[in-house]
Amino acid sequence: MELKMIDTLRRINRGVALMVGAGLLICAAFVLADIILRRFGTSHGGTEEIAGYAMALATAWGMSYTLLELGHVRIDILRSRAGSFKKALFDIFSMIVMTGVIVTIAIKAWPVLERSITNGSTANTPLETPLVWVHAPWFAGWVWFALMSTLVTLCALSLLLKRRHEDTEQIIGAFAEQDTLQ
Repeated sequence: MELKMIDTLRRINRGVALMVGAGLLICAAFVLADIILRRFGTSHGGTEEIAGYAMALATAWGMSYTLLELGHVRIDILRSRAGSFKKALFDIFSMIVMTGVIVTIAIKAWPVLERSITNGSTANTPLETPLVWVHAPWFAGWVWFALMSTLVTLCALSLLLKRRHEDTEQIIGAFAEQDTLQ
């Protein structure tokens, strides 16, 4: 059951990653068009602002994909010398800590969005972008990452309790370490 859930989450997050990637490509095209326009003495402006928003959104939404593809960087000197049970414990510990941090970030992101909604905040730039347009999807990305991290941690804990250490490593392990040791 846990592995099926992780596979489903991976498929969903691959779709999210494709949408984020498409957004970044659109942003890159916008920046490129602005650079070309500048060669002719004009510009549509706001490129830096929009690129900044795109990076914030890509980061918030891309973290879940990275988590499920085991792409987050960890320094695991002790883990590499441990047996399968101890590796699973290190992995679980790292996931619990990361989940705590991500849930805290998601909780702390809410007041940012709330202030934007309450105050009708706009960017202090020539575009005067309504910040709720940026803060709402940014907040949703952090909540999504917190949810994904929590679900992955719960699946890993379930596998650990069932003594399925190899499966635990498969969903939260540090495979980059294995590649460098061989």
